[in-house]
Amino acid sequence: MSLDEKPLLDRVASLVEAAKRAGADAADAVVMRSRSSSVSVRLGKVEGTESAESDDMSLRVFVGRRVASVSATRSSDPAALAERAVAMAKVSPEDPYQSLAEPERLARDIADLDLIDSMEVPAERLTEDALAAEEAALAVPGVTNSSGAGASAGSGGLVLATSHGFVGQYSATRFGRSASVIAGEGTKMERDYDYSSRLHFADLETPEKIGRTAGERAVKRLNPRRVKTGVFPVVYDPRVARGIAGHIASAVNGAAVARKTSFLRDMMGKQVASSGVTVTDDPFRRRGQNSRPFDGEGVAGKRLAPVEKGILTAWFLSTSTARELGLETNGRGVRASSSVNPSATNFAIEPGETPPEDMIASIKNGFYVTELFGHGVDLVTGDYSRGASGFWIENGVIAYPVSEITIASNLKDMFLRMTPASDLDRNYGIAAPTLLIDEMTVAGE
Repeated sequence: MSLDEKPLLDRVASLVEAAKRAGADAADAVVMRSRSSSVSVRLGKVEGTESAESDDMSLRVFVGRRVASVSATRSSDPAALAERAVAMAKVSPEDPYQSLAEPERLARDIADLDLIDSMEVPAERLTEDALAAEEAALAVPGVTNSSGAGASAGSGGLVLATSHGFVGQYSATRFGRSASVIAGEGTKMERDYDYSSRLHFADLETPEKIGRTAGERAVKRLNPRRVKTGVFPVVYDPRVARGIAGHIASAVNGAAVARKTSFLRDMMGKQVASSGVTVTDDPFRRRGQNSRPFDGEGVAGKRLAPVEKGILTAWFLSTSTARELGLETNGRGVRASSSVNPSATNFAIEPGETPPEDMIASIKNGFYVTELFGHGVDLVTGDYSRGASGFWIENGVIAYPVSEITIASNLKDMFLRMTPASDLDRNYGIAAPTLLIDEMTVAGE
């Protein structure tokens, strides 16, 4: 525990004690911490520097089935704050689902997940890294301009105390590098990017690799063509396949199920994807982007497989959402100021056995997607329609770039037609390998 976290633990504990003295049946207090610094550059010059820090503190109290929350600061008087929160709760409508997590579900042993890097990265190093990434990108033949590069360092965490006796905290560091450049001239320009984000500074991709990859991607997109409308296999590059994983994560969120806004809400125990698809969510992965020893309610959670061999097996649940659905929390509660909602942790579509090169080689005519546009995804019905660009596959090889097309289907059909490749990179909070959807409508000319 760092020296400045002990006062915060004492602070949240004092707020909970004050709430109990003020007449609350139960209470919890939380601080969500954030520290960040970043540098952005363009064409060899620093365009901006930014530093930010915050400690968002709140107290939540329960009086019977009534609940109220108030924001707090380090200087707030605990007694006065607690009295105000309890008074608010007494006049609030009853909510039959709200409560603290059951005591037996609270984390007892706080796992060390290696989330903290003690390295201090000065602004000068962030500037050097951003400039190096941009320089490497501009050195790629065909790159004509820069959209900018950046580097960042920060940390965040949570301090929580409950009237059930739970007191705990965790923190994680995060570092990033990025570059975005333009290739071509006039009306034939194309833009692309690359980035790296890790919890430990030494795990980042080098600035030179990030810049070079951004430049090469932009150049490969030059002189795109249109293709004729038809039904073809569609291969999602891992960058955009993570969006498909995100749609699955949203569909298995218990809050969406309770609101009846998930197209999978009536599919528990049924086949929702091809038998080769397994989806996992693991809060305890070491150095995971979204790892945590306990959730926003103090529950430890566990590794889940919401989809196992194509069968839907679990929702993401917080205490209130679980109670609304007649189930039990699985430790997926996330604090959002005064509320707690379920969310994924380290979520991944597990890899298959086929290398992406072999997957592409098996396709006579198809589309390899590298970028998507628009928001044409309806998670209530599963309808899916997105603008896209990428590359055309011809006789098993990447033939030429394509743009200004639309791909469409329904997520229900896409999941059942989906095959994951073997190239999963777990260095993302939501991760996916290359994905093949064997049949989608591709709308072009």
